[in-house]
Amino acid sequence: MKLDKFKGIIPAFYACYDDLGEISEDRTKDLCNYLYEKGVKGLYVGGSSGECIYQNLEERKATLKYVSETLKGKLTLIAHVGAPSTRESRILAKYAEELGYDALSAIPPIYFKLPESSIYKYWTEIIESTELPFIIYNIPQTTGYNLSINLFKKLLDNKKVIGVKNSSMPVMDIERFKAAGGEDFIVFNGPDEQYVSGRIIGADSGIGGTYASMPELFLKAEEFVASGNFEQAGKIQRDINDIIIALCSLNGSMYSVIKEILQLRGVNVGSVRGPLEPVHGEDLNKIEGIKKLIDSAIHKYGR
Repeated sequence: MKLDKFKGIIPAFYACYDDLGEISEDRTKDLCNYLYEKGVKGLYVGGSSGECIYQNLEERKATLKYVSETLKGKLTLIAHVGAPSTRESRILAKYAEELGYDALSAIPPIYFKLPESSIYKYWTEIIESTELPFIIYNIPQTTGYNLSINLFKKLLDNKKVIGVKNSSMPVMDIERFKAAGGEDFIVFNGPDEQYVSGRIIGADSGIGGTYASMPELFLKAEEFVASGNFEQAGKIQRDINDIIIALCSLNGSMYSVIKEILQLRGVNVGSVRGPLEPVHGEDLNKIEGIKKLIDSAIHKYGR
């Protein structure tokens, strides 16, 4: 299959709640339209940024539905369907296929420390539940499992496996997965702090949790990398990293900070769901300063 539709800036989509903390159709669609107008390539729906582990099956299905209704055929849509049980993951996978998603993705099983045989079986049963292509999601810092090259190569025997979203911090992992996967395989850079270095060492694309807070900067970073302007790419990455550090510096969850910034940018997606902590106290006064940091960088690079 042609993989070009998976190459570009693909924000991880945020959970959108109403004022009572329930999934909001209107706010989900507002965020869809906002990101579409910014010019991103696609959306990664229902992952960590979507607070998937704090939502029940019907809530996750609702978000998948609202995004599909708004953007199917306009952007590349990847459904993250990883769930505590294989059964729930397969239900979400089949539903995403019905909605017209372009691909599936899933983290490995969480909570119990399982052998690789169980992880392989979990991913394979998800893959075989639909006809959609599949993207492995490697995020050891939250799941406790770091995808091994041996299991990676075993999964590659399945032709539906077209990519890996690699969020481990060593940049070398991206190079190793790309070397093993080959040219007809997509490696997505996961850590936003190393987007430029990840692309240079072998990543074909990027999926990130901070992209939607500053899509203009990641689109510009991709423009610099694609044109070979690595000096400017390095500079914009440093500015992005200054912003990411600021996003993580307050007393709430990074996602709650981002949601406050989005509200200042005209997109209200609500707050976060517990146990994630909203921004509170004196830190609320610092949100405007972080937004100004983003706005200044956008102005600096002319996007």
